[in-house]
Amino acid sequence: MSASGSYRVFGRADVQPLTAAQDFTAIQDAIARCRHYRKDHGLYGVVDPTLGRIMLEIGAVGAVVMPAVLGEQVRESLNGGQKRGGPGYDTRGDRGGPIIAHPRSGRWTFLTGPTDDSYLDDALFSDLFRVCASLALPGSRIVLPSPTDEHSRYRTWIAPPERDFRPELAEVVAATRACAVH
Repeated sequence: MSASGSYRVFGRADVQPLTAAQDFTAIQDAIARCRHYRKDHGLYGVVDPTLGRIMLEIGAVGAVVMPAVLGEQVRESLNGGQKRGGPGYDTRGDRGGPIIAHPRSGRWTFLTGPTDDSYLDDALFSDLFRVCASLALPGSRIVLPSPTDEHSRYRTWIAPPERDFRPELAEVVAATRACAVH
């Protein structure tokens, strides 16, 4: 952690600590992005003033986290079996999105409609556990991509939000289970 309180990647010579002015700018950029998420996409996150991250509490929005390889299959399944940009792909929107990529860990997070009690289902837990996937628990928080995250490629959008559309949690879970079998 640098003196300004910002976390940095250790072991990389090209990463320099942020100055206080850069910290301030990063937080202002995160606040502007957070407003955009709220106004245009119904994603009511808040900016953590210490880290400058946009935090979203799980509840009204659900989340399913999985390895990127499985995520690609789930996304294709939710889009009717059409690869993005392939023949017959519906260019009006990504029906599997919004999807957040975590390139360093090789994971994707699918944002969904409201969470439900499915996290209490032992069989679902086992099915997801076998493929290294999980449901975000109600009350937990996920981090939405901020300008700083995108610049550092720490967290980016695979499929950015379109208006306030999010697939139903059950839809994403069913696609995940179906793709895990193949």
